[in-house]
Amino acid sequence: MSEEEKQQILKQTLWNIANDLRGNMDADDFRDYILGFIFYKYLSRKMELYANVILQPDGLDYGTVEQHSQADELLEAIRYEALDKLGYFLKPSELFSELAKRGNSGNKNNFILGDLANVLTSIEQSTMGSESEDDFGNLFEDLDLTSSKLGKTEDAKNELIVKVLTHLEGIDFDLENSDSDILGDAYEYLIGQFASGAGKKAGEFYTPQQVSKILAQLVTTNKTKLKSVYDPTCGSGSLLLRVAKEVKEVGEFYGQESNPTTYNLCRMNMIMHDVHYKRFDIYNEDTLVNPSPNHLDKRFEAIVANPPFSANWSASPLFMSDDRFSDYGKLAPKSKADFAFVQHMIHQLDDNGTMATVLPHGVLFRGAAEGHIRKFLIEEKNYLDAVIGLPANIFYGTSIPTCILVLKKDRACHTEPVEVHDKKLKREETILFIDASAHFEKVKTQNVLLPEHIDKIITTYRNYSCHTEPVEVDSIHPATIDKYSYVATLDEVKENDYNLNIPRYVDTFEEEEPVDITAVAKSIKQLDHDMQQTDEVIASFCNELGIETPF
Repeated sequence: MSEEEKQQILKQTLWNIANDLRGNMDADDFRDYILGFIFYKYLSRKMELYANVILQPDGLDYGTVEQHSQADELLEAIRYEALDKLGYFLKPSELFSELAKRGNSGNKNNFILGDLANVLTSIEQSTMGSESEDDFGNLFEDLDLTSSKLGKTEDAKNELIVKVLTHLEGIDFDLENSDSDILGDAYEYLIGQFASGAGKKAGEFYTPQQVSKILAQLVTTNKTKLKSVYDPTCGSGSLLLRVAKEVKEVGEFYGQESNPTTYNLCRMNMIMHDVHYKRFDIYNEDTLVNPSPNHLDKRFEAIVANPPFSANWSASPLFMSDDRFSDYGKLAPKSKADFAFVQHMIHQLDDNGTMATVLPHGVLFRGAAEGHIRKFLIEEKNYLDAVIGLPANIFYGTSIPTCILVLKKDRACHTEPVEVHDKKLKREETILFIDASAHFEKVKTQNVLLPEHIDKIITTYRNYSCHTEPVEVDSIHPATIDKYSYVATLDEVKENDYNLNIPRYVDTFEEEEPVDITAVAKSIKQLDHDMQQTDEVIASFCNELGIETPF
């Protein structure tokens, strides 16, 4: 069986379990339980596999090591190694398989809720004082085993949890295969499935994979390795992980998330994708108000983000002394924090880095403070590289059309100037505009970007970027495509008073076919003749029936 087939089976199996077992529980609530228990099983199996490697020279097995005469010494040695390698420790009696076995024993001693709660707490406490403490702290706080949502009685709660553990125990996560990430991808699939049914709430933690792929490919253009990637509104971490799929290697992952539940989900997602705890740093606070003290002094090679659209923020005058905002002279308005997030990301962007962020269309043309910031970014800094218009209704919970802004601190191409509108211009003297708003597939109530739509966006951008072969198009610049994209000069943007509304640059007007007036007149005459004949037929029928004609 191929990896792809295994992945599809695992995805569907896990999703079926989630749907079959949640009963009347809200999907958003059940998500925290099913994802949490999948994560617990993952940690258990990783612990067991690693411990067995350590014990193999002595011919021992982790499942039975507690029966050994030197069990305490062996477990302490394994704990020491596991905390460095895995970041946590589980005793043999705390493994997922042991609790699932006890819960499914069929006797009166199958009540496991108390022991399960203790095990989840033990996982977190095992990291205290170690380097991984911040990465595992309060990780299971959303798995409330006392919640009435699980059942009205303790027995009912226990019965549901036992069912979940039993079903999951029967699934092979294939963790022995170190080259496989089918579980990580299945976990991501579950997050996406729950998000698609969560309405507005989904925007808090998940960016659709189609959009994630575009952002990831934009920031990895001309890159095979990244020192670091950062997402200041990282949600479940899907964007960060998507970037890693586009290059051979990412050194470190950084993110910040204000929602505690989503913050926990992100850390789980990182670990489930086998990102070592020493390689990621996720922080739980409001990015604009309380940016991570560990992040502020760092500069990142790639930044991706899907910030909350037009969110409220304080816009306090105190921010004018903040290095992130002070250069601009004005702050983003209280009711629209979009440019505040952009300013924060630019502050964190490395000189050789690229950032791509999804924003509402209003950032392209709104005036006042936003117009001032937009002008500063283009005229004073010249950071804006591309503007990409996306279709409406591709995000969960909102139907508004959105755009992607691509920004770079160093836009110099270091190649020969390109001829643009009869002038030889350097790349940094232009801005690329793409109108992909009409390129999508309608799937039920949602608009979806297919692979060919994504490829067209990325190919167009990369034809605009350095060191790529131009495509054959009937235009002066290889990135200009009729009714789809346009390479504008900075002078043109200035003439438009720094208004970036895409229709000002990309002409998508479809001229109607000329009307043949003579043919239309003949058609009208023929229609009059046909109507007269029909009236005569109706009149004859009415005369035969002895009734009045209707005209």
